[in-house]
Amino acid sequence: MSTRVRDLRLERAWSQAELGERLAVSRQAINAIENGKHDPSLSLAFRIARLFELPVEAIFEQPP
Repeated sequence: MSTRVRDLRLERAWSQAELGERLAVSRQAINAIENGKHDPSLSLAFRIARLFELPVEAIFEQPP
């Protein structure tokens, strides 16, 4: 799954640890999501979307 999480996080000058704290997940989880090694659960995807004030579709895309 392609994700804009890294770009959105960097726009806000947040570290992976800071984003993880805001979402109640580990820094390692954020790293795995950003590097495409792990797809977030549906509930986490919606928490990420709410935090960035964007629709889920604007953050996550399925590859063609």
